[in-house]
Parts: sequence; structure tokens; C-alpha cells
Amino acid sequence: MGPGLLLLFIVGDILGTGIYALTGQVAGEVGGAAWLPFAVAFVVALITACSYLELVTKYPEAAGAALYVHKAFGKHLLTFLVCFAVMCSGITSASAASRAFAANLATGFGLEVGNTVILLIAMAFMLLVLAVNLRGVGESVKLNVVLTAIELSGLLLVIVLSLYFITGGEADFSRVVAFETPEDKSVFLAVSAATSLAFFAMVGFEDSVNMAEETKDPVKIFPRMMFTGIGITGLIYVLVSICAVAVVPVGELEASETPLVTVVETAAPGVPIGELLPFISMFAVANSALINMLMASRLLYGMSKQGVLPPFLSKVHPTRRTPHVSIVFTTVIALLLIAYVSLVPDSPVVALLGGTTSLLLLAVFALVNVSVLVLRREDTGVEHFRAGSVLPVIGTITCLYLVLPWSSGRPAGQYEIAGVLLAIGLILWAITWWSHKRASERT
Repeated sequence: MGPGLLLLFIVGDILGTGIYALTGQVAGEVGGAAWLPFAVAFVVALITACSYLELVTKYPEAAGAALYVHKAFGKHLLTFLVCFAVMCSGITSASAASRAFAANLATGFGLEVGNTVILLIAMAFMLLVLAVNLRGVGESVKLNVVLTAIELSGLLLVIVLSLYFITGGEADFSRVVAFETPEDKSVFLAVSAATSLAFFAMVGFEDSVNMAEETKDPVKIFPRMMFTGIGITGLIYVLVSICAVAVVPVGELEASETPLVTVVETAAPGVPIGELLPFISMFAVANSALINMLMASRLLYGMSKQGVLPPFLSKVHPTRRTPHVSIVFTTVIALLLIAYVSLVPDSPVVALLGGTTSLLLLAVFALVNVSVLVLRREDTGVEHFRAGSVLPVIGTITCLYLVLPWSSGRPAGQYEIAGVLLAIGLILWAITWWSHKRASERT
């Protein structure tokens, strides 16, 4: 893989559900200054990316965070929890994407339907992702390239049409610098809560480290492409959020499950191209769901093959050679998640699932930042990127700040979902450990 393909992979992995579905929810936390949480999330991601770059160029192997944490601490249970947390983040991200897909489908076809029908569409979509995943990784990767191009075109469409509206003198730029926070939160806590949510839009860059072994000259290529990819997506996110609040009042954005569709319809009323965006949004969030379910099922399969999860999860299909049991298992968890959060009255489903995704990954990122400092004492004898001594410390502090409940302003529901998912992992791990112990005693 050369620099062009690696850049496309990074950009495609970051772009997706977060910006398409959560712009309104972020604006609901801070008002018109919705661009600020996206900008802060970009800085946090950039700092943590430096730690990833040092580790991936020092240890150019697939496995990502789990590998780095295991090399740093050598604790099998901690390594397992990191790996399982990353897997769970894929499931929660895909679940959020499925709900966003259903909302955009209803908008695109002009369906006036309630929560139950949206839930059924989301579940049907997840079953479609299941079918593609069972078909094979080759088809999934090819589809990913097409969907990346579509989702990027959708965001550029939002920016272009919004700029047309703005240059016509109809936008209200006073909203862009106006903070409107909930009554129970200070401005600082509201920005923290919004950043915790906006960070969902920046995740994905960490997946690229799994391509280290397939990249030509990773020491030279990875830093350049990682910074370029995060920079491109960060710039697009800030521009989209500024355009959105300048074109549409914050209240309307927050109330919409398809905020960018609302922006386009306001910026170019009566223009047929506005009717196209819900379908572009569908493809964008479909890409997120596909990538994350692909990742989650393969991680589960890998953990089973390594003997840390029950062996039935490592079974492969006799003809397609896909890990069909792990694929079905992760899909069932996703379906239960979608149903659980959708059936709670007035639940902001995508925000709840997206926030849980960022919660799990920020906890992992904090460990990765610490691992960089721990592994400094190990000299591999190879040239590699260096993140310095200050950035990993700042990365650890900022990630923990956005994880802890009293500083991040996260709703309790995110911790409940993350806790239940990790508890499932611990139960499976304990069952496997006990079965291995029994087997060794018999021999």
C-alpha cells in the first residue's frame, strides 16, 4: 500500500456517521459554537495520533492498541480488555450508523413513520451488513472504496450549497459565536460534553495502524499520511459545523435526526440536489457500519483463535471461509443494542451509541499514550517517529478528562452500555480460562 491508498483508507475510516448524524446533538450542547467541540476533538485526536505513529513505526505489526499495551505492561487481562473494548466500540459505532441509516432512508423517501418503524429499518439494515460481511472481506473492502467517495462528496455538497446560501446574505453568522448551554451545565462542562460526543466523528484513524505490514516504508509514509488524513477530515468537520449553524437555527438542528439534510434543504430549497443528500448520507453511514462490523467480527475471531475467548467463536464457514459465528455473534449484540436504546422513550439513540463509542476508545487511547512512555526504555534499533515527552502526557490527561463522568459531562447511559459490554467480555474470558484450567487438570 502506497501513500495514496493509505490516505484514502484513513480519510474513509474517519468520515462517516459522526458528522452526518451528530452535528445537531453537538450544537444542542453548546449552541452555535458547534465548530469548537469538533476543533477540540481534532486536537485531541492529533495528539493521540502522534503516540500511535511512534508505536506503529517502532513496531510495524498489525494488532494496534492491544499489541502496544501488551508490550508495555505484559498483563493478559488488561490486553484482553483493551482488545475487547476496541471490538465493542466497533459494535456501538455500527449500531449508531444503522439508526442514522434508517432515519435518512425515511427522510429520503418522505416516509412519515414513528420510532418503531425506524427501529425495524435499522435492524433490517444491520442484517444486510451481516449478509455482506458473511460474503467475504474482498467484497467489503471494494464496497468501502466506493462508499468513501460518496460520503466525501456529500460533505463537500453541504459546504458548497451552504456557501452559496451564505454569500447570498441570508445566513446568520451571529449564531456561529453564540454559546447556548443547557441550564444544568456551565460553558466549560457543556464544551466538554460536546467534545466527548464530537470525538465520535474523529475516531477511525487508529484503525490504520493495522495496515502497517501492508504499507511500503511505513516510517516515512505513515506520519505524513496520518497527519494529512486527520487534517483533511478535521477541516471538513469544522467547515460543515460552521455552515450548519449559520444556515439553520440550533433548535432545528438539534431536533433533526438528519441535520445535514436539513441544512441542504434550507440552503437550496426546491433544488433537486437537496433530495439527493439523504441517500448520500445513507451510503456514508453504511460505510461506517460495514467497516466497524468487519473489524469487530475479526477481532472477536482473533481473540478466540488465541484462546482467550470460547473456541466456537473462531469457526469459519466451510465455503466462504469467513468467521461466520463471530459475525453472527457481533450482529446479535448490535441488534440488541439498537433495540434497547431505541425503546427507551425520548432517547437520543445515535448520540447515546456514538458517545459510548468515543468513551471506549478514549479509555484505550489513554492507555496507548501511557504505553509510549513505558516503551521508551525499549530500544528496537530501528528508525521511527518520535512523539516527544510532552505530547503523550497531554494525550493521557485529555483522554482521561473526556472519559471521567465528573469532567466529561457524559450521560450515565453511556457508562451503563460500556459496562454491560465489557462485562459480557469478562464472562466469556472467565469461561474460557476455567475451561482451559479444567482441561489442564485432566491431563
